Amino acid sequence: MTRFPWQFGIIALCWLLGGIALPCPAGAQTTLVVWHSYRGQEKTAFEKVTEEFNKAMAGRKISVTTLAVPYDAYADKITASIPRGKGPDVFIFAQDRLGGWIEAGNTVEPIGFYLDDAVRKRFIESTTRAMTYRGSVYGLPFNYKTLALIYNKALVKNPPRTSGELVKIAKQFTNPKAGRFGLVYWYSNWYYHAALMNAFGGRAFDPGPKPVLDNPDNIRSIKYLLRLYKQDRILPDDPSTALVTTLFNAGKTPMVFNGPWFLGEIADNIKYGVAMLPTVDEAGGSPMRPWITVEGVYIALPSQHKEEAYEFAAYVTAVPAAKIMAMVGRQLPANKSVYALPEIAGDPVLSAFRKQLDVSVPMPNFAEMTMMWSPVSTAMNKIVKGTASPEAAMAEAQKNIVKNLEGLRKQK
Repeated sequence: MTRFPWQFGIIALCWLLGGIALPCPAGAQTTLVVWHSYRGQEKTAFEKVTEEFNKAMAGRKISVTTLAVPYDAYADKITASIPRGKGPDVFIFAQDRLGGWIEAGNTVEPIGFYLDDAVRKRFIESTTRAMTYRGSVYGLPFNYKTLALIYNKALVKNPPRTSGELVKIAKQFTNPKAGRFGLVYWYSNWYYHAALMNAFGGRAFDPGPKPVLDNPDNIRSIKYLLRLYKQDRILPDDPSTALVTTLFNAGKTPMVFNGPWFLGEIADNIKYGVAMLPTVDEAGGSPMRPWITVEGVYIALPSQHKEEAYEFAAYVTAVPAAKIMAMVGRQLPANKSVYALPEIAGDPVLSAFRKQLDVSVPMPNFAEMTMMWSPVSTAMNKIVKGTASPEAAMAEAQKNIVKNLEGLRKQK
């Protein structure tokens, strides 16, 4: 059944008949509350966008006030507050929690009713898929993040295009006694490993969604990782985000796999470049396919201002706002048209991440995904430390996730 609240109907009629002397209700000021977790230049850019929205909506008495929530507490705050009607009208978050919030109920408003073709077509297709859960759209894609190859231009003249070239360059630079390694990334973290997993045809789920952590393609990808680590010896022990930053800034690694969030951590004296992740010879030349995390602009289901909230979502995902997020915030907008603007098309960093997106894969947004991180993290750590084989560790992870999911379903 089509929803068209009577209040919105009157307002819409007033807009349509704007040139006619029609008495329309003046209305009180509507203030939307928007939650986000941006900091630094990202926060500056987003605040600029909201200022522009407030200027554009001043005549209609619609405004936005924002709240920056610390990221570590953000997901829990959404889960605890919004279903109780204590949260914002709009919130911005990546799609990985989307399924869980939808299944829990009273958190995210489906927005298919509001969408028209013009808005649907403005986004890069893969980012729209990330906002879709069980056939329904729940948010407008805002910005995306994905891994790419980031390299020190003083140490690497031409970034590797294949895994063979990668290993060759990395071996020439590696000297463990001097604390130098040809490649550094957080390879024991499933998010970072997913680029290799997907290259080998691996996956977290089969249709259902059915967890398939121990599928043969996942095992093949892990064995290739172990080859880079234990045989080629181009990777350091005990990887972490801090180690990646330290080695890159000290000039002790020429290449890292990382995302746009890493760029702000690079020392001013390092001249860096960004390129696509290499293809994998051992996977038949398939490209590394990292996960995409897409920040969606979501309407809180309990909001009393849903039409205005959708207007805000549509405004901040249009080209003018996307340009501000890209140029000021150094974000990667989901709006595809913004990449045709000369200043963005000519930006080597933004354009490199945009190319990487074309072979990347949206991170699953199933509710079950949230429960996978702990068993897979345990498995990856056991494998890297040599206390379990890839087959045994992933079989245990598969067993644990199936058991946990069965227990959750019984509780329901």
